[in-house]
Amino acid sequence: MRTLNLGILAHVDAGKTSLTERLLHAAGVIDEIGSVDDGNTQTDSLALERQRGITIKSAVVSFAIGDLTVNLIDTPGHPDFIAEVERALSVLDGAVLVVSAVEGVQAQTRVLMRTLRRLGIPTLVFVNKIDRAGAGYADVLRGISERLASSAVAMGSAGGLGTPGARFTPFTAADTAFTARLADVLSTHDDAFLAAYLDDEAAFSYRGLRGELAAQTAQALVHPVFFGSAMTGAGVDALADGIRELLPAAGGDAGGPVSGTVFKVERGPAGEKIAYVRMYSGTVRTRDRLRLRDDDEAKVTAISVFDRGPDARHDAVAAGQIARVWGLGDIRIGDPVGAERKTDPERHHFALPTLETVVVPLRPGDRAALHTALTQLAEQDPLIGLRQDDIRREVSVSLYGEVQKEVIQATLANDFAVDVTFRETTTVCIERPVGSGAAVEFKEQKATNPFLATVGLRVDPAPPGAGVAFRLGVELGSMPYAFFKATEESVRETLQQGLHGWQIPDCTVTLTHSGYYPRQSHAHAVFDKSMSSTAGDFRGLAPLVLTDALREAGTRVHEPLHRFRLEAPADTLGAVLSALARHRAVPLTTEARGTAYALEGEIPAVRIHGLEQQLPGLTRGEGVLECAFERYAPVADGSVPSRPRTDHNPLDRKEYLLHVVRRVHG
Repeated sequence: MRTLNLGILAHVDAGKTSLTERLLHAAGVIDEIGSVDDGNTQTDSLALERQRGITIKSAVVSFAIGDLTVNLIDTPGHPDFIAEVERALSVLDGAVLVVSAVEGVQAQTRVLMRTLRRLGIPTLVFVNKIDRAGAGYADVLRGISERLASSAVAMGSAGGLGTPGARFTPFTAADTAFTARLADVLSTHDDAFLAAYLDDEAAFSYRGLRGELAAQTAQALVHPVFFGSAMTGAGVDALADGIRELLPAAGGDAGGPVSGTVFKVERGPAGEKIAYVRMYSGTVRTRDRLRLRDDDEAKVTAISVFDRGPDARHDAVAAGQIARVWGLGDIRIGDPVGAERKTDPERHHFALPTLETVVVPLRPGDRAALHTALTQLAEQDPLIGLRQDDIRREVSVSLYGEVQKEVIQATLANDFAVDVTFRETTTVCIERPVGSGAAVEFKEQKATNPFLATVGLRVDPAPPGAGVAFRLGVELGSMPYAFFKATEESVRETLQQGLHGWQIPDCTVTLTHSGYYPRQSHAHAVFDKSMSSTAGDFRGLAPLVLTDALREAGTRVHEPLHRFRLEAPADTLGAVLSALARHRAVPLTTEARGTAYALEGEIPAVRIHGLEQQLPGLTRGEGVLECAFERYAPVADGSVPSRPRTDHNPLDRKEYLLHVVRRVHG
């Protein structure tokens, strides 16, 4: 039987979880359709999800469409939980992007589709809620073509819009307008198909057109669009047929070398780690010993495979399947299982969190418990990004938004019995090198270098999104490998805080000089650390040299900019434009829509909250603002403060050396 690992993605409240329920019901997996509002859906199993009526964690459930087994991954729609979507994308064979027939294409919808297309994930579009008042067909389809994908193809017509009897009628071979549109879109992406079609249009059967549609959909070149209602079931059967016909099944050789990816980690009732693994090749069996990160090994103690419903215990999981695996104690999200696939672990599909806050326990005695709890939460969500400041005895976490902060607070209270409050949320900026810079410290320079090591580093700028590259400008055999590794690890840690205290995510660092004292001792004595270099010497010296190199290169703070879309009554446009100017927002397009205006542009993330508070008063409560991260840009007016530094990477050399001496000599 074929297997398809399918993601359901959408802007919040577009009806993605309701669609999941309808598909499960149609496949006979559940007898009754759950309700998000009632908190009894199959995939929203967390207490917080049921209370709030939103998806917080990705969930997996399986069902069958004919001869196809579908492992469906229901992902959060709220942008505060985009990290869950990030992890799901890495294991998908195809996706269904849900769009509301009432609201149309929204900010998060565009972010998701842009990412799906960049990753080449085959995607169908399902326009939901055609039974709701205000539902549209032509306008929504036009918005999809203009704002999501020009190669979108409607697969049927919708009637009775805005009524309980709304319906979706799939096109057939008899619909000549559809076949002409289909041929036109397919010809755009395949010159051979275009030439053959122009040579003899009559020779192409409808079956041939559908076959070419499936082939180009599998290459993420074309995006079929279905309409319907998850609440009434209209159009869902047609969507299910489209999933089976148009999306490619998982590949992989069950007899090949073991290769898989961990995309989710949770803890069981006894605190044990449970890894969600997507297998790409080979077969993993209970009691197998698996090669993990850094050549570590772990023994599989149990396997639970998703197959036509919730997961069930199996002896093995094979290529193409998803399973929950026990026994991988040190496993982390993103870790490979077996042979590592050729992916870049430093690259992210979506922007990293742009907000940060300090977590403060209400009871001072809970500091240790808080750190333990946050560490466990970070295992399940690596983008929480814990930042420990031992000098101030504070812990900061990275955030996507205020809702995520509320969820963290409730989770700490409910699951760990730790009550916390938060300091004011601040914007997380980044730094980028302005130019190139180099520095070196030789082991003989005792006055400025208390370490038994020579380290020289050069820093060069790198394009946005390139990540940090560490290169060797010296011979690999010039010193023990452990010293190279220690230097690289220290460099990467130091780049978490640049000259202004913000992370430097993109640059190239080259080791230009290296030197060490070999292992030695006085005559007839044991190893003497005071005469011999250790990895600790390189870990201690690298931050000082790198900071000097960064000073020479110079860095500039960049703040996150969001793309905004604002709709407001036409007679309030002047007041709205003035407010946008005060908040350093730049409108890029303005479009008249009857008695309203729609504006799109960019706004600094730090100014969004203030604009949201003013907008109702400026627009009589009729203004609608949507925002999604777009890019980082240099801070224009110096309004973003430097980030407080920690003892892990202090800027002042004298302060750091004194800290080292105190740490070494007590």
